[in-house]
Formats: sequence, C-alpha cells, structure tokens
Amino acid sequence: MTDQNQPKFYTVAIYMEDKLYGGPEEGGWYYHGGELVTEPRAANFLRGFDKEEDAQDYADALNQGVIAQWNEGRPEISSALSEGRYVAIYDEGMPKPYFPEETPHYD
Repeated sequence: MTDQNQPKFYTVAIYMEDKLYGGPEEGGWYYHGGELVTEPRAANFLRGFDKEEDAQDYADALNQGVIAQWNEGRPEISSALSEGRYVAIYDEGMPKPYFPEETPHYD
C-alpha cells in the first residue's frame, strides 16, 4: 500500500511554545517553536481523529479550557520573562516531537 492509499488520521497533542533565537542577523531574530509536552497531565489529553475538523475542534476546546487555565500567570511569549506557554495543536499523523521540524533560515 502506498502512502496515497493510507487513510489519513490526525492527532492533538500539547506543546510548550516559546520564542526561540534564530541567529544574529539584523541584530538578532527569533521564531516561534514548540516541544511536545510528555508529562502525564498533558499526555492524558492526547487524542487521535479520523476527521481533521474533529481534531481542530478538540484542539480549540482544549486551548479555550484547560490550556487557558494552565497558562494563567504565565507571561506572554512576547515577554522577555516568558518561559513558554502551553498550546494544543493538531497535525496529520503522529505528534511531532517539536515544531518547526527544521530551524528557519533568515532571509
């Protein structure tokens, strides 16, 4: 069976998102990235879906509910005091260990 014949599935997982240093160009630049949260309280919310819309709805519900509670008191990512913020993200296939998968390059 080729990849084209494989049924699609989507997963929702929780990531710790933050600004990451990209390099010294133009006085320094940053990009948004995240790492999969594997602690038990986050892993309990990992779900798989056959339909992309269902995965998106679940991620949205988590972000507006439990994730919003977990982020209470955490500085915004734009703050110099940021230690990251939780975010539920859906993606095709298994959850990626981090995003983006490759460090962006300054253009």
